Amino acid sequence: MIISKGLSSLRMARLLQTSKSWKNPIQQTLRQAHQAYYRVSAPPNEKMLFLANCTQGLAWWWILWHIWTEPGHITGEFEYPDPSKWTDEELGIPS
Repeated sequence: MIISKGLSSLRMARLLQTSKSWKNPIQQTLRQAHQAYYRVSAPPNEKMLFLANCTQGLAWWWILWHIWTEPGHITGEFEYPDPSKWTDEELGIPS
C-alpha cells in the first residue's frame, strides 16, 4: 500500500511539473490511482504455483520436524511443579 501511495505521489509531482494546462491534476491522479488499486491481476502460471507449493511444503516440514525432534521449544525444558505440594502462601490464600 505504501508503494502505491508513493507512486501516486510521484505521478502527481510529475503532472504538476510537466503539465500546467490541466484544470485539476489532483483528480486525474486520484482517478488513475483508484483504477490501479482495483485492477485484477492475471492468474499465476504453473511454475509459480509449483514453487509456492514447494516452499510451503518445505516450511511445514521444517516446523513439524523441529516440533517432533525438539518438543522442549513448545512444552518447555523444565518439569512442571506439582500443584498439590504448593503452600497456601504460594497460592495467595489468606491464613
